[in-house]
Amino acid sequence: MKISKLLCACAAVFSLLTAVAPAASAADDVIRVGTDATFPPMEFLKDGKRTGFDIELIEALAKSMGKKVQWVDIDFKGLIPGLISNRFDIAASAIYMTDDRRKVVNFSDPYYRGGLAVLVRRDDKSINVPADLVAGKKVSVQVGTKSVGYLKDNFPTVERVEVEKNQAMFDLLATGRVNAAVTGRPAAVEYAKVQPQVRVLDKGLTTELYGFAMRKNDTELASQLNKALQTLRTNGVYTRLTDKWFGKSE
Repeated sequence: MKISKLLCACAAVFSLLTAVAPAASAADDVIRVGTDATFPPMEFLKDGKRTGFDIELIEALAKSMGKKVQWVDIDFKGLIPGLISNRFDIAASAIYMTDDRRKVVNFSDPYYRGGLAVLVRRDDKSINVPADLVAGKKVSVQVGTKSVGYLKDNFPTVERVEVEKNQAMFDLLATGRVNAAVTGRPAAVEYAKVQPQVRVLDKGLTTELYGFAMRKNDTELASQLNKALQTLRTNGVYTRLTDKWFGKSE
C-alpha cells in the first residue's frame, strides 16, 4: 500500500476514534510506546533487550515526567495505525516528521537531525553519487518508510525491492542481490561500521528531522514530552546520549 493511501486510511480511522477513544495515558504513571526495534543505532535488540538512542531517550524523558514506559513492539508500517487505534500513546522509531504524517498525527519537537542516505557495496564502482541510481539498478527499501516514496518520485527507473524488515534490506545488499539500499543516515552509518564490505555515499538524499508521534487530541502529553525534552537538553542528559550513540563529532 502506498504511504499516501495508508495515511488517508489512518485519517479516516482517526476521525472515527477521536469521539470514542480515551485520552492517552499521560495522566497515569505509565506511557505506552510503540517501536520497531530493528533500526540500530536508533532502536534495536541486544541480548534480547531493547536499546538504542530512541529507547534510552524515551526512558530518560519518561523519568523526567515521573512516568514508566510500557514498550509495544510493532512493525514500522503499523506504527501510525497502531497509534491512532490507541494501542499505544507514543510512536518512537526514528520517524521523520513529514507533511503527510502531520495530517494524521502530532509530533513532538524535533529531537535529532537525520536524512535519507544510500548504501552500496565497496566493490561496486558504478555507484558513487545518488545520480548513479539509474535504470537497471536494484534498490532495497523498507515498506512504510519515506524511502519508498522518495525513490518513486526521484528515481522512478530503478527497480525497488521492498521488504518488511530493515535487516532484510541490509542483507539483500550485503549478499549482492541488490545494488543499493536507501535508509536513514544514522542506520546506514551504523551498518557500515559493522559490515566493511559496504559504504555510505557521501552525498545524502535529504535532510530530515526525527520526532515522536502522538495522537492529535493528546495535546497535554505532547506538552509534557516537549517540556521533558527541553529539561534533558538543559541538564546534559541529551548531550550524553547523543555522544554515546553518535559520537561527539555529531
